[in-house]
Amino acid sequence: MKQTTLKKAVTVSGVGLHTGANVQLTFMPAPVNHWYKFQRVDLENKPIIDADCDLVVDTSRGTTLEKNGARVSTVEHALAALVGLEIDNVLLQIDGPEMPIMDGSSKPFVDLLLQAGIQEQDAEREYFIVPTNVHYNDPNNKVEMVAMPLDDYRATVMVDYNSPVLGSQHATITNLSEFESQIASCRTFCFLHELEMMINNNLIKGGDLNNAIVIVDRVVEDHEMERLAKIFNKPKVEVRKEGILNNVELRFQNEPARHKLLDLLGDLALIGMPIKAQIMAARPGHGSNVAFAKKIKAIIKKMKKKSTTDAPVYNPNVKALYEHKDISRFLPHKHPFLLVDKILEKSPNHVLAIKNITADQYFFNGHFPGDPIFPGVLQLEAMAQAGGVLVLSEVPDPENYATLFLKIDNAKFKDKVVPGDTLVMKLELMEPIRRGICLMRGRAYVGEKLVSEAEMMAQIVKLK
Repeated sequence: MKQTTLKKAVTVSGVGLHTGANVQLTFMPAPVNHWYKFQRVDLENKPIIDADCDLVVDTSRGTTLEKNGARVSTVEHALAALVGLEIDNVLLQIDGPEMPIMDGSSKPFVDLLLQAGIQEQDAEREYFIVPTNVHYNDPNNKVEMVAMPLDDYRATVMVDYNSPVLGSQHATITNLSEFESQIASCRTFCFLHELEMMINNNLIKGGDLNNAIVIVDRVVEDHEMERLAKIFNKPKVEVRKEGILNNVELRFQNEPARHKLLDLLGDLALIGMPIKAQIMAARPGHGSNVAFAKKIKAIIKKMKKKSTTDAPVYNPNVKALYEHKDISRFLPHKHPFLLVDKILEKSPNHVLAIKNITADQYFFNGHFPGDPIFPGVLQLEAMAQAGGVLVLSEVPDPENYATLFLKIDNAKFKDKVVPGDTLVMKLELMEPIRRGICLMRGRAYVGEKLVSEAEMMAQIVKLK
């Protein structure tokens, strides 16, 4: 998958839910590897605030980010729209402290982004694939969350507020392609007692019965109805038998649970990159979502640090275990397709090899003229050949055998490899060889930088 951005800038105006301030929000195209950033264009020097869980300073009634004194609040609905449409790189320019609430959902943002159009970019999308179960628990609020390994992005949310009006609900998204039709239009909600508390604390100045679902969880007297009507500038307000203020029709029977799922997707965007996982969340809120995002981000940072510290050190002054002429005894490949120059070290379970990238390689004439790049598929081939040396050097007659690809999984290309680079490849057996089947994990480095990696399965076959 390629990274994406917008084809053009698009602008929308609205009011902030809590501040009541009129604001203008513009979604701007952004370069590759930019992710999501907010820019306060109303402040001096127009400061930029990264969409980063480490910058969250408040989760009481929405998610608020702050960097160097500049804040932006209620970011989750716009972020959910970007995640749901799988748009990777956007700059969100806003001229006030709070995102516009619109109708309380992500649908207005989704419509606006689709109007702008989505532009594919010349860079691969890098996902964080959750390697093992990641758990988060908040016993005080009875919150439980887990991210499980999956080669996709799915989420299930369960809510239970111990309310006879709302009851227990759950919502699920099995693929982000469902977001636009199944999740985006679901509006924020609150209980009447929460509404009264926020009014008394001078919040929800931009609140309206058109941008939130108010669940009435107690008997309301006539004079209270009259007060609410004045607050919301309505001739009158009513409570229907289902317990929704002013007869507001739900867009889905489980709209509150779906909105909680929307919030979850938006808050998890603060991890800083697309993820692949199955998320299960019981009773989530912005505080738990952000804490969970921080836990996942910490794992990402740890794994990136490990991939750097695991980079093998190549010393050209140390004599190689096998030179180029020796390698050709173990592999059936010959010039110009023998892509391993030296074997530096080898054990029964791993091999360390190098490939020198020179400008006279035949494929550079077409890949690409004026911008030579060592093809990713040949990086995989070079790693596979190094793995072939690992397994075939153990047999007495390697010239009578070959290794054939069966499967490649989790291949990732993280940076360019160009003429003048020395590609250092480390191949490790992931399990013992059985019945001629070997499963290897390969990583290729230039200096300390991991440039490509993959898991490869091959079959050892005897040549006729």
